[in-house]
Amino acid sequence: MIYVVDDDASVRDALRNLFASMGLSSTGFGSTEDFLSARRAEVPSCLVLDIRLPGVGGLEFQEDLARRGLRIPIVFITAHGD
Repeated sequence: MIYVVDDDASVRDALRNLFASMGLSSTGFGSTEDFLSARRAEVPSCLVLDIRLPGVGGLEFQEDLARRGLRIPIVFITAHGD
């Protein structure tokens, strides 16, 4: 399962369509809070995470996941060149 966390709905949709075209399951979330509050399947998974999010950003969220003991591989994405 690939979890996509990005505040831009068009990015979430594009990534989910890309993953579906390769036969991969994915679910999208508009915020880190949405991701944390959702029920997630106990299956191998990874997280595609936007670095710049309103509220808790991607790098801060990675630290939060580690503090919570939630281990999941993360691929960071951003639309910003800096």
